[in-house]
Amino acid sequence: MHPFSYTRASDTRQALNAGRAGGRYIAGGTTLVDLMRETVERPETLVDISGLPLDEVAVTERGGLRIGALVTMSEAAAHPKVRSLYPVISQALELSASAQLRNMATIGGNIMQRTRCTYFRDVTADCNKREPGSGCAALDGVNRTHAILGTSDACVATHPSDAAVAFAALEARVRLLGPDGERQVPFADFLLRPGNTPHREQALRRGELITGVEVPALPRPLRSGYLKVRDRQSYEFALTSAAVALHVRGGVIREAKVAAGGVGTVPWKLPAVERHLVGERPSESLWAAAAERAADGSRPLRHNRFKVELLKRTVERQLRVVGGTK
Repeated sequence: MHPFSYTRASDTRQALNAGRAGGRYIAGGTTLVDLMRETVERPETLVDISGLPLDEVAVTERGGLRIGALVTMSEAAAHPKVRSLYPVISQALELSASAQLRNMATIGGNIMQRTRCTYFRDVTADCNKREPGSGCAALDGVNRTHAILGTSDACVATHPSDAAVAFAALEARVRLLGPDGERQVPFADFLLRPGNTPHREQALRRGELITGVEVPALPRPLRSGYLKVRDRQSYEFALTSAAVALHVRGGVIREAKVAAGGVGTVPWKLPAVERHLVGERPSESLWAAAAERAADGSRPLRHNRFKVELLKRTVERQLRVVGGTK
């Protein structure tokens, strides 16, 4: 591990000043410390923000949900309002990592976590995300767990967060505080596709701090859930996953929110699937037909072609569960 300095911020102003000067924010440290140990990350200054007052879960005036950036994954998953209003978030969090990590890791850190691509974490391998311009070893390497959606010739690494898939499906917004004040960024715009700049992963300005994630109010009744398919049932990242929320009234689907994980370079919203559902009556044939659109635009690699069909089946299965026709 390379030498670094450490400071603990007593308030947001102190944190922002340190961040603007180049400091890296840290709270639970469940990702950054690992990357520093492996010399993938080499920050000169760590700014501990764990003492800031960003640890509340609250219902907004319009009936949405605001989750503070420093709420731990376990706290968010167990919160009564999260469980009752958006069970898809609770389920995604509970299927993430281990209980010990969920007790430490924060919501802000979870959506900021970096890929688990083995080439990214191997400092001897070519990786444009780690060293721009060096190449992507995954393109011709072992790429079974890599992305089939949102890829480029520069990067095919998946985003690992389960919670981010739920937030993407629900069209949440990331609340930010920076030297120029507060702003909100739609979740779909916060995490960036690699394109030619895979090293730039979030739409953050220098020194900006995540203060929370806000989920909008959605029509009720609303049924939602998260399904994760992985190689083993304990502490494993998704091969594919599906976050689904459906508003059904009068026997007709009035609104549908669907996103997939484990298959995209970012949590992947599935608007073609959503469009196929809205205005229709729930049925087995509808789920199957909608799920066929889940892999539209996919670009599978040598070892991960199986993900195309796996994604379709995962989305179909979760639509059936949430739609109440399983």
